[in-house]
Parts: sequence; C-alpha cells; structure tokens
Amino acid sequence: MDALGRLFDLSCGIAPVDLQTAATGKLVSLKRATGCTIVVFKGAGTAGDDQTYTLKEHAGTADSTGQNLAIIDTWYVKEETTLDGDEVWVKKTQTAVATQTEADDAEVQQILCIEVDAAQLSDTYTHISLSNDGAGSNAQLGGVLYILHDLSYPATPANLGVVQ
Repeated sequence: MDALGRLFDLSCGIAPVDLQTAATGKLVSLKRATGCTIVVFKGAGTAGDDQTYTLKEHAGTADSTGQNLAIIDTWYVKEETTLDGDEVWVKKTQTAVATQTEADDAEVQQILCIEVDAAQLSDTYTHISLSNDGAGSNAQLGGVLYILHDLSYPATPANLGVVQ
C-alpha cells in the first residue's frame, strides 16, 4: 500500500492565491487522524507585507466561524530569497496563541509548518482551519495544505473519501 492513504492524507486549506487579500481557510476534519501538519507555502513579496495566520477549531462542517485554537507555540520554517532545496528547518517558538506572525518574512520564499494534535481540540470540536489576514498591498502568492497523519483507518487513495 502506498504512503498516501496508509500514513497520510492531503486536503486544501487555501488554494494558491494572492495573500494580500484575506483568505478563510477551508475546514478539515481530524476525526480519522491523530494530527495534522499545516503547511503554508508562499512566494516572495514586498517588505512589510507580513502575513498573520489564525488557527481555529470548529464543531463540525456547519460551524463556519469556529473559535480560536490557542496552541501555536512552535512552528518550523524554511525560507530563502529563492527556495532551491538547500535550506534547513528552523524551529521558532512563542507563547501559545491562535496566531502566527513572523516579522520581516514577506520578502522571502517560505515553507512554514504548524503541527496540530487532534487531542488539542476542545471537547466536541472535530475540525480545524487556518486563515490569513491579507496584510499588505502588494502581490504575494501562497497557499495552505493540510497533511493529515497517523490515520485511524488506512485506505487506498481512491477509498479515502471525505470525512464530515
């Protein structure tokens, strides 16, 4: 069996878009996974147009507003003027909050990873989302990908389906 479906599943949080316009992240269920690695990937933009990302938890797909999930205390980032595969992961930390902002990162290409453990969600909450605030006035392309891991019910990719 391939790794996709056995070890992980993928879902789109924010399709590639100009991040200067605020984007509401799509909801993803953690019902069948013990965790999710949220991957933000973006191109270089203009100095000062630094994005802020907000993590929320939701009580199902009907809960479009959700509530802030104040667990972001660690994240990892690779960044360079031009990402070319020789970067190293740098661990960043802060006091646990629902937002992640990294000053002076707008002008570099970046891959940023935030880990969410399903056990960190409040009772009755089953879904998460990551949104950006749309800071700045200059184009900066990027997107968000959810990597669900440690799947409770491994399946072939064609049989993964959508979990509500």
